Amino acid sequence: MSTDIMRTEPTRAATMRAVIMHAPGDVRVDDIPTPTIVEPTDAIIRVTAACICGSDLWPYRGIEPVNGPTAMGHEYIGVVEEIGDEVRDISVGDFVVGSFVASDNTCEICRAGFQSRCIHQVMMGGVGTQSDYARIPLADGTLVKVEGDPTPAQTRSLLAASDVLGTGWFAAVAAEAGPGKTVAVVGDGAVGLLAILAAKQLGAERIIAMSRHADRQALATTFGATDIVEERGDAGVAKIKELTGGYGAHSTVEAVGTQESMMQAIHATRPGGHVGYVGVSHGVELDGLDLFFSTVSLLGGPAPVRRFLPELIDLIMSDRIDPGIVFDLTLPIEEAADGYRAMDERRATKVLLTTEL
Repeated sequence: MSTDIMRTEPTRAATMRAVIMHAPGDVRVDDIPTPTIVEPTDAIIRVTAACICGSDLWPYRGIEPVNGPTAMGHEYIGVVEEIGDEVRDISVGDFVVGSFVASDNTCEICRAGFQSRCIHQVMMGGVGTQSDYARIPLADGTLVKVEGDPTPAQTRSLLAASDVLGTGWFAAVAAEAGPGKTVAVVGDGAVGLLAILAAKQLGAERIIAMSRHADRQALATTFGATDIVEERGDAGVAKIKELTGGYGAHSTVEAVGTQESMMQAIHATRPGGHVGYVGVSHGVELDGLDLFFSTVSLLGGPAPVRRFLPELIDLIMSDRIDPGIVFDLTLPIEEAADGYRAMDERRATKVLLTTEL
C-alpha cells in the first residue's frame, strides 16, 4: 500500500482566522480555508504569534496597490503540524522560526548567503502568516528549529528574528559596521532600531540614531545608540558631518525606503564608506553623477534572514540580546485592524498579534 494512502492527516478545522486587507485602510479578520500541503517540500505550522511589519503599511496607506482581498503577514513563529513527504530536517512538533522569504538554502545564491534571492524563492507576504495556520514552502530551507523551551521574552525576540531583527542585522553587516566604526542609522522604525542593536553587537564604536520621537530615541539608546540626531535631509547630513569631524559615518543604514532617506544615508557616509539599505524603496532615484562623486559602496535589498537565523536564535536563547522589547503593543489577532491603525498613526512601533485561543 502506498505511503500516500497510509498517511494520516491531522485534524484541523476547515477554516481559520486570517488578517485580510480588502482595500487601503480596510483590514478585517476573515475566515478562510485552512492551508494544506501542496508540494512535498511544504510544512504546515500552527502560528503561535505573528506581527505587523512597517512594509504592511505601504498598501494600508494606498502607496502600493491592493488588488482585491489579500492575506497579510510574513513574520511568524509556530509549531510544525504537518510535513510533506520530502521534508527531512523539520519534524512535526518542532517549534520553529522562519524567514519572510522561503528558500531552498541549497542553490548557488543561497550558498553565497543571499537566501532572500534564492532561484526558487517564495515571498511569504504572498502566502500570509497573520493567521492561525500557515503553509511554509521549502520547509527544510526556510524553517529553523528552536531547541529548548523559550521564555515569554525569548519567544517575542524569536518572532522579531523572523524579519525585523534579521533585516536590521543584514543592514548593519551590509554597511560593514564593526570595531572602530561610526555607524549612522536613518530610520527609527523597528528595523532601524534593531540595526542599532546589531551594530552594537558587531562592535561599532559609535552609533548615531536619526530620530525625532522620544520613545524611539529611548529605545535606540537602550539598544546601543551613543548619539541622537533629530535633523533630517541636508540638515541631518550636516549634523552627522559635524559629529564626525567633517568626515561622515563609516557605515550607514537606510531603513525607510524614500528618496529623502536614501540621499540622507548616502550623503552622511564618508568617501570609502558603506551604505546598507533595507527600506523597501518607493520612488527612489539615484543621480549617477552624485553617486559617482559620493564614492560609497551600496549593498542592500530584501534581507537574507535565513543566513543569520541560527546565530540570532543562539543569541536570543542565551539571553545575550533582547530584541523583543521592540514590540510595544500586543493584541489578539481579532484586533489586527487596531494594530494597523496604531502603527499607521505612530502610536506603536511594532505590533505583535497573538493567535492562541
